[in-house]
Amino acid sequence: MKYTSWTISRLSLIAILIAATAPLARADVIMDWNAKADAIAAEKQIPPAPHSRALTMMHVAMFEAVNAIDRRYTPYKLALSAERSTSREAAAAVAAHDVLLSIYPDIKPDLDTALTSSLAPIAEGESRTAGIALGKDAAAQIIQLRAKDGSNAVETYRPLTTAGVYVPTAVPLFQTTGATTPWVMTSGSQFRPGPPPALDSEVWTKDINEIREVGGRGSPTRTPEQTTIGRFWFFVGARTYNPIVRQAAMAKSMDLVDCARLFALTSMSGNDAIVAVFEAKYHYNFWRPITAIRNADLTSNAATPRDPSWLPLGDTPMHPEYPCAHCITSAAISTVLQTVVGDFGEFSLTSPTAPGVTRKWSRLQDYSDEVSNARIWAGFHYRFSTEVGKDMGRKIGALTVATQLRGVEAMAQPRR
Repeated sequence: MKYTSWTISRLSLIAILIAATAPLARADVIMDWNAKADAIAAEKQIPPAPHSRALTMMHVAMFEAVNAIDRRYTPYKLALSAERSTSREAAAAVAAHDVLLSIYPDIKPDLDTALTSSLAPIAEGESRTAGIALGKDAAAQIIQLRAKDGSNAVETYRPLTTAGVYVPTAVPLFQTTGATTPWVMTSGSQFRPGPPPALDSEVWTKDINEIREVGGRGSPTRTPEQTTIGRFWFFVGARTYNPIVRQAAMAKSMDLVDCARLFALTSMSGNDAIVAVFEAKYHYNFWRPITAIRNADLTSNAATPRDPSWLPLGDTPMHPEYPCAHCITSAAISTVLQTVVGDFGEFSLTSPTAPGVTRKWSRLQDYSDEVSNARIWAGFHYRFSTEVGKDMGRKIGALTVATQLRGVEAMAQPRR
């Protein structure tokens, strides 16, 4: 999908608004670079998996740097230390810059300009110099930590065919993602769900008939609002939840360290959700609704009639169906936010795939549920797949908060 300059402008406006209203101790430096990473992904059309990896590396490096100065939380992996007089803002900005530069070296002038802007308000002197050095150290160590995480593995997907027979030639996406090293999970398969339902089961029959009726391109049963929501959530990846995390941090007036921690937790959780869901997707290799409905006669299930020309509302994503990726990430992010931040009032989101539409929620559960329903209304996912995806996401979010970047005081308490 080609993202327009309108999308980039919206992201830039968000960054400006954040900078204008951020509360304590330049916490906006975290959100500025978050918005910058999103803008890069939009401009360069970076797919969700590599964008999530870059984003997580950046936010973990920023957290490690500022937490080394003000040690409130246990570090992720690094053993950094710094004087409390060290500039937190300089450390965070340089850490972000250097991580992104290692991934996107072709936009060095743009990243250098952003760094100059971040450092401009910081007075010259030992504090700034120490912060710059600390940020470079944090970035270098995170880059080294993820150097062999499997993200550069060569794709080897083998299309199913017989000699001489044509099959569609587009190669599915993210075939190697499930084998990359997670940030929190022990492996990509840690939360792998059981298999999808049998094709003669009650669940399968109910759910494929539902999506055939409500998810078809010309569905007479899908309401106009459901159609709008379905199209709204053609928008995917971390760019769909980062604005929500920014709103949560602003609503709670987080300072720099707490803000850095929140973005590190959500980014790790979101990245592990992507790893987990693609591990499961390619393990089960389950067919999408467009394939299942057009081939329904192959199942010998008389209750699921074949429709030879059925099309979903949008273009089906190029990877296996089960479980729902959008559902796992939204549930993981919601779980982290609910645990760390709690309720924070109304929040909203816009989407480049539904221009002029703003979706608003007052509960994180409502946001997560809408994402799941949207994938059904779009004709992309069966209901059982959305429920399984949400369950996986909740487990990953809970594991992230329970085991990572915990408060130093909490870690010091004896276990009962």
